[in-house]
Amino acid sequence: MKAEKAQIFNNLKQLADLMTHMFGDNCEVAIHDLTTEKMQLVHITGKVTKRKIGAPVTDVVTKYLLLDGNAVEDRHCFMTLTDDGRELKSSTSYIRNSKGDVVAAFCVNFNTTDHHNAIQMLKAFVNKTANGGGGIDKMDAGPEKMSFSIDHTADSFFEQSVTEIGKRPASMNTDEKIRLVRILETKGAFQIKGMVGQVALRLGVSNFTIYNYLKKIRATNGTVIRDIISKN
Repeated sequence: MKAEKAQIFNNLKQLADLMTHMFGDNCEVAIHDLTTEKMQLVHITGKVTKRKIGAPVTDVVTKYLLLDGNAVEDRHCFMTLTDDGRELKSSTSYIRNSKGDVVAAFCVNFNTTDHHNAIQMLKAFVNKTANGGGGIDKMDAGPEKMSFSIDHTADSFFEQSVTEIGKRPASMNTDEKIRLVRILETKGAFQIKGMVGQVALRLGVSNFTIYNYLKKIRATNGTVIRDIISKN
């Protein structure tokens, strides 16, 4: 069995190296040995998440393994966020030995931040109005998103605000992040419970930073921040 395991991991490492050479600096492949107690990282290519050999497996992988065991299913093309707000397109495949036991997690992370920025730039270009005006008409900011839950409403508010800024959060400077928070405040987004935490996560900053932004914005507007703190 040791020989089989070694062969499996050698094959996975070869495939990981191929993928990062194929897709460049935005691609990272991480291989976790799930047969060890800590299920640590044993091979990584690329520097998207800047993890090192020996790093623990992600909580997402652990959660699905605990729920489903050897019956765990692969997950494809889900979004993850780095601590600094970069958006990744991720997939995880669970690799089994000849007995059907899960022995490895083969995880691909692709940094899509530049691609989202390109989309925003192209939208700004193609959405120029026929009379030569720039940007999007304030009375027609695009199709309305049907919301089925509070989370969907928060997502809708955030994405509309990002569109107005014209670039993804990971590429925004401090002034642009404050402007985004100001747009969200104007939309009443912070009346949604937990919105401060969601915005902080997406911007790659702390909740305290968002409260500071709101304090500055509300001081300018002559309002207070007490009601936001109570909801979040």
